[in-house]
Amino acid sequence: MATPMDTTNTTAAPAIDESLYSRQLYVLGHEAMKKMSVSNVLISGLKGLGVEIAKNVVLAGVKSVTLHDPEAVEVADLSSQFFLRPEDVGQNRAAVTLPRISELNSYVPIDVHAGPLTPEVLARFQVVVLTNSTLAEQLAVNDFTHAHNIGFISAITRGLVGELFCDFGSSFVVSDTNGEQPLSAMIASITKESQSIVTCLDETRHGFEDGDYVSFHEVQGMTELNHAAARPIKVLGPYTFSIGDTTGLSDYVRGGTATQVKQPKTLAFKSLRDSLVHPEFVFTDFAKMDRPQQFHIAFQALDQFRAANGGVLPRAHNAHDAGQVIALAKTIAAAHADKPEIDEKLLTLFAYGAIGDVCPMNAVIGGIAAQEVLKACSGKFHPVLQYLYFDSFESLPEGVDITTLPEALFQPTGSRYDAQVAVFGSNFQNKLGDLKYFLVGSGAIGCEMLKNWAMMGVSAGPAGQVIVTDMDTIEKSNLNRQFLFRPWDVQQLKSNTAAKAVKTMNPAINVIAHQNRVGLDTEGLYNDDFFNSLDGVANALDNVDARQYMDRRCVFYCKPLLESGTLGTKANSQVIVPFLTESYSSSQDPPEKGIPICTLKNFPNAIEHTLQWARENFEGIFTQKPESANQYLAGSAAFVETTSRQPQAQAIETFEAVKETLVSDKPLTFEDCIAWARLRFEDWFANQIKQLLYNFPPDQLTTTGQPFWSGPKRCPTALAFDSSNELHMDFVVAGANLRAFNYGLKGHTNRDTFREVIARSAVPTFTPKQGVKIHANESEAAAAAQAAANAGGSDQEQIDRLVSQLPATATLAGYRLKPVEFEKDDDTNFHMDFITATSNLRAANYGIAPADRHKSKLIAGKIIPAIATTTALVVGLVCLELIKLVQGAKKIETFKNGFVNLALPFFGFSEPIAAPKLKYNEVEWSLWDRFDIQGELTLGQFLEYFEREHKLDVTMISCGHSMLYVSFQPAKKKERINMKMSEIVELVSKNKIPEHTRTLVFEIGCCDLDGEDVDTPYVRYLLPK
Repeated sequence: MATPMDTTNTTAAPAIDESLYSRQLYVLGHEAMKKMSVSNVLISGLKGLGVEIAKNVVLAGVKSVTLHDPEAVEVADLSSQFFLRPEDVGQNRAAVTLPRISELNSYVPIDVHAGPLTPEVLARFQVVVLTNSTLAEQLAVNDFTHAHNIGFISAITRGLVGELFCDFGSSFVVSDTNGEQPLSAMIASITKESQSIVTCLDETRHGFEDGDYVSFHEVQGMTELNHAAARPIKVLGPYTFSIGDTTGLSDYVRGGTATQVKQPKTLAFKSLRDSLVHPEFVFTDFAKMDRPQQFHIAFQALDQFRAANGGVLPRAHNAHDAGQVIALAKTIAAAHADKPEIDEKLLTLFAYGAIGDVCPMNAVIGGIAAQEVLKACSGKFHPVLQYLYFDSFESLPEGVDITTLPEALFQPTGSRYDAQVAVFGSNFQNKLGDLKYFLVGSGAIGCEMLKNWAMMGVSAGPAGQVIVTDMDTIEKSNLNRQFLFRPWDVQQLKSNTAAKAVKTMNPAINVIAHQNRVGLDTEGLYNDDFFNSLDGVANALDNVDARQYMDRRCVFYCKPLLESGTLGTKANSQVIVPFLTESYSSSQDPPEKGIPICTLKNFPNAIEHTLQWARENFEGIFTQKPESANQYLAGSAAFVETTSRQPQAQAIETFEAVKETLVSDKPLTFEDCIAWARLRFEDWFANQIKQLLYNFPPDQLTTTGQPFWSGPKRCPTALAFDSSNELHMDFVVAGANLRAFNYGLKGHTNRDTFREVIARSAVPTFTPKQGVKIHANESEAAAAAQAAANAGGSDQEQIDRLVSQLPATATLAGYRLKPVEFEKDDDTNFHMDFITATSNLRAANYGIAPADRHKSKLIAGKIIPAIATTTALVVGLVCLELIKLVQGAKKIETFKNGFVNLALPFFGFSEPIAAPKLKYNEVEWSLWDRFDIQGELTLGQFLEYFEREHKLDVTMISCGHSMLYVSFQPAKKKERINMKMSEIVELVSKNKIPEHTRTLVFEIGCCDLDGEDVDTPYVRYLLPK
């Protein structure tokens, strides 16, 4: 039996298109993708949930997808099935979906199966997904799939409740349960005893857990451990663990690395028939631990209701039908061994909305289910065992007993939103239509958000409007998860394309596309009038700075903010509610741990170090030096003046760079570029290493008698250039072409020509220099820098000499270099060629395992791994929070911040953190509060206002970086006391207030009437129009 699912066939796995799947490859890996590429998937049921699963699976890239749905399109399907149009009503769902979903991924053939799901049909697939089937149909299909080792997934959403069931067979092998990179630790010692203790260097905790397996490398002395079978460990402490008996091994001397070895895990799934009686649950909300059992019974009761009523679901908001469902549930519960008590209130809510179809719910369950499909195909990540239930009843009106609302509000009217109205009512639908929202970003999250909003009817009313802004253009790698884009859209603007795409999904949505970056430079456009007109903001951003900026704007204008992000299979969502929750910026992740400079420069021990070194050298040579030269050419006098004001060491470095770029190292031909690259190889990978070993010979001892080259310090070896070594040539070819680009010279990649030029190039013999200081660690470097600062002295003569050697700009009139702008996804620009070769050559210097181009791009390009399943899920969660905002929810416990990891799988939800409260003079305030002052005041009036109205003595006033007033400067107070506040701002900042600015923000320092310092809100100073 093959595992994960039986993928036996005669077709080899096709090559993976890394330019398309690059971000997903960093999540799943090549092996998992290869297994997916030979997996055939059947998806039955093409309503909103089925198409969501199909979309995610097609984007992910399996071998084939077959769609199955015997039913015709209904008007209500348009509330969540984004590939259907009004003109499709009456036609077969699968047939009309086929041509539109086929556009998503040309590598995945998609077809339609029109007949029944017979055993012969089911046997063609590795995974079968049912989304709109009765329980009897599910049991019949699962009986076959379980017996034949075919992955089976059943997914259903009913209103605000979703159910997922997985069965991957009686012996399913998971190759990697969590997808995390294997941990690694450097060894300080290994004892020789029956329960040997391994002690790690105390720089970082090892992070291992009991039962982990580790392998050893580069251990000196106890060499039998190297490359032997992985050993199970028992953790003794953060820096120690035991590995069993080592008494028969040699004595440990020094060094070595312990690396975690992931072990496969075999899971035994029960069939659906067995699981109905003995269910296992994955909890999605630890505040609702009792609900999975209730919903397990509720879905069975709902199925029995349908069977007894001709396949029809309970009528929306109908008490009689809900009563029948509850009665059936009680009968089912009575037959259970533990006879659970039915929560009638919960099941009433369930039955009232069961006929509904809510797009965000389909996004949540569809994202989870699609990831389970990929797990079944690949064996990558831990599957759901076996039932998962998720609900969002908090999205119903807060503090309202919905059983008291008129049934007429929830009845169909022939509208495309009928399936959503069945859950929330027609009044709510009108509120959605009139929303004005600002969507910042139209990448992966932005595309999913716009799709959901179009289906929900957000801003589809006469007063509604969505403004989406994104300045980026579409790249091929976007197509794998930004599903509104197609191959023919590459190089088009994202915002325009996304807006056009959702208009085809729902022509009523009012969406306007902008191409602006949000920031200080666009505050003239996104001004007071703009923000005051909004109902809220949704971020779809990929960087923290922009998120924090939008967070500050939302706090300033008291607008709700919907925030979310993904990292591979991990996702988080956060809702920021004015005067209720903390803001996005209130809590931050700890900063990333940087690499010490000494480690980067001289003592790397990991591929991350060599890649960072390569990236910094790339930027320094091909970007920063040409930019400095261009600045000099644009205005030599101003450049010299500005640079001379820098610290002298920095000024010398800059002037030397300009001199090298424009004089001593300026190439005239491409052959000069080749010769330059060859000399650069010699300098970096031979000469610098020889100098390092001259300063610290391989047998050097520390002052304590320990080997200098031990622990994290790896003793390097110099490389000898070899033109027959392809890695050596990769460096020279990439370096020469990048150099040629800087100078506007035409390059090429003919390696025979390169070798001819290299053979003619003179490479000076290197002799290590005496007196060269190389710092052995950070503390030594810091001490040397401090000593130099204390010593003072001047290098002005050297600066003057360098400046005198710079060329007269008149002799280079109009001449400019072309700095390189790093672009990791262009395989023709030599950027990643140079960085990968440079990193791997340095790794060869230090005996570090090299990284292929794929891994190098991830690390050097700081790529965020991404997959469509996670994005779909998190945007679904965000839209459920939007519904709560539109409902007017006021209680903090109604809202949910979420953290999800689909790999584990783990789901964690919590109520948002309340905005912290502060006090002055017994007045309570939070970050959402401010002092509002309308109209101009003089400084004297300003101070008097706060003393009179708030009993506060203002001791300091600032605006941005400008200090307007401090109480201990009476002369300036006297000078400014009768000036208007806006005049003082212009005086101190030496800038006119922009015409579009209607508001100034003042930070004030205050004392209460007892003279005690107190924290107060800022001042929003509203200028006259």
